[in-house]
Amino acid sequence: MAWVDLGVNLFSSQFDHDRAELFTRAQTVGVEHWLLIASDLRETQQNIAWCHQHPACYSTAGVHPHQADQVSDGWQQQLRDLAKDHTIVAIGECGLDFNRNFSSETGQLTVFAEQLALAKELQLPVYLHQRDAFEQQYALLQEHQIQHGIAHCFTGNTEQLKAYLDLGLYIGLTGWLCDERRNQELIAALQYLPLDRICLETDAPYLLPRNLSPKPKSRRNEPAYLLAIAEQLAALKELSLQQVQQQCWLNSQQLLNLPGESS
Repeated sequence: MAWVDLGVNLFSSQFDHDRAELFTRAQTVGVEHWLLIASDLRETQQNIAWCHQHPACYSTAGVHPHQADQVSDGWQQQLRDLAKDHTIVAIGECGLDFNRNFSSETGQLTVFAEQLALAKELQLPVYLHQRDAFEQQYALLQEHQIQHGIAHCFTGNTEQLKAYLDLGLYIGLTGWLCDERRNQELIAALQYLPLDRICLETDAPYLLPRNLSPKPKSRRNEPAYLLAIAEQLAALKELSLQQVQQQCWLNSQQLLNLPGESS
């Protein structure tokens, strides 16, 4: 049974000592396809190089809101050129983060809008980050007539879920779903989430699923643990693991136009 992890921060420093082993462990449990997340142009380049050596991996190309104030002159054309690589299947991780404000709100809004325009130009889905900025983000998505993309690591409420679904977006579920300390709003919203809009992602190395047993001593998440999220989703939606796998594969293929078939 093949699985797709639609959120891997592969070039996090937490993976510097065992990146190759990470891939092997994931394949062993059937997590054969990865979407690597890019947070800036350098990480986009790193992801592309990895994907050229690992055909079952794909990447986003973009600038995270945390990095918005760090872009240099000509970054838009550089991103456009990178996004034309055959391994790039989405624009992002892009969006707004008014919680931590590592970049100014003005800078975030400008860089996000540029990436939405690029996604429309290249006809690629957007890979969205949002924290404490839903209204502003939703307004920009409407302004740019975005109808294709994914709300990465969705942790919002029912109202936000329905708004994203109305735009035509897919919803990325992570280990947040497995965290009984803070998943109540997400579980309440889950009843309104149709199966054909669900995607699974670890967001590794972050958001280790709390239902994982035994838990790794490092407390570091990795793609091999995607099945813990799938098991939680299956229980909440009263589905078999095979149903979850098949539906998430189809959804990922529809979202990112992935080649090949599930094995």
